[in-house]
Amino acid sequence: MTSRFTRTLAVAILSSTAMVGSAFAAECIAPANPGGGWDFTCRSIGKIMHDIGVVDKPVQVTNMSGGGGGLAFSHVVNERNDDGELIVAASSATATRLAQNAYGGMTADQVSFLGAIGADPGVLVVAADSEFANLNDLLDAAKSDPSSVTFAGGSATGGFDHLKVLMALREVGFTDVRSVKYVGLDGGGDALTSVIGGHTQAMTGDISEVVGFLKSGDVRVVAVFTENRIPGFDDIPTAMEQGVNVVAVNWRGLYVPKGISQADYDRWSDALAQVAASDEWAETMAANGLAPFTKVGAEFQDYLAGVINDVQMLSREIGVIQ
Repeated sequence: MTSRFTRTLAVAILSSTAMVGSAFAAECIAPANPGGGWDFTCRSIGKIMHDIGVVDKPVQVTNMSGGGGGLAFSHVVNERNDDGELIVAASSATATRLAQNAYGGMTADQVSFLGAIGADPGVLVVAADSEFANLNDLLDAAKSDPSSVTFAGGSATGGFDHLKVLMALREVGFTDVRSVKYVGLDGGGDALTSVIGGHTQAMTGDISEVVGFLKSGDVRVVAVFTENRIPGFDDIPTAMEQGVNVVAVNWRGLYVPKGISQADYDRWSDALAQVAASDEWAETMAANGLAPFTKVGAEFQDYLAGVINDVQMLSREIGVIQ
C-alpha cells in the first residue's frame, strides 16, 4: 500500500472485527468524510451485523473521501481486489458516477455489488433562516437568476445529488442546466455545513444526512423527492405535492472486491440479508427516514445494470454527458 493510501486510511479507524467462523478482521470503507450517507451506511449496517451476531466484533469503519467515491473505488480495485475482509458503502451516487465514467475509466463490473437494503429519499434543504419558504421559492430564484443560488451536495458535479436539482428545475421549465451552480463536496455533512454557514443557499442530499441538523433546528427541508410523505417526517412536503413531479431515492448498500471467493461473497450476502430482516434495521430505517428496499445478490446486480443504463440516458438528455 502506498503512503498516499496509508495517510487516507488513518483518517478514522474506530475498531476491528472478525466474521463469525473466520479469523479475519472485517472493515467497511465509507467513501466520504464522517457525517454523510456512506458513513451512515457503514456505521449502521456494521453495528447491526454485530448486534445480531453475524459478526463477532464491531466492524471497523474507515473514511476515505475523494473524487465522489472514486478514491475508494480505485483503492479497492487496485489495492485490495482479493480482500475478503472488506465491504464498501455504496448508493445511487456510486451508480451515477460509474454510469458517467467519472471514476477514471473504471466500471461497475470491476467490483461485486452485494446488495441494497434501504432507500434514502432525496431532499432539498435550506438554512433555518433562509428567505426560501418552500420548494417553488427556491426553484423560482434559480430560474430567474441562476447565479444567485448555489446548491451544495455530497456527490461530485454530475452526480446523483446534482441530478436531483436538474430534474426539479427541468420540471418547472428551466432548460439551461449548465448555468446551474452546484458545488460537490466530500459528503452530506460538509454540504450542510456550507448551507448553515451561508456559503451556499441550498443542500441537495438525502434525509438520513439531515436528521441531526433538523433536530438541532439548523435547517429546513423544503421538499422530499418521494411519492408520499415519509413516516416520522410527516411535516415535510413532497416535491410532487408542490407541483414538481420528481421522485428520486438513494438506495443504501454495499459492494465487495471482485476477486474474493464465492464463499466470502455468499457470507457477506447472507449477513446483509440478515440485517435487512432484523428489527434493529427496521428501527434504524424508521429513525432515519429510510424506506424498505431489499435486493441482495444476483437480483441486485441485475437491478444495478438497469439503473446504470437509465442514468446514462438521463445524463445525456440533460447534457451532463455527451
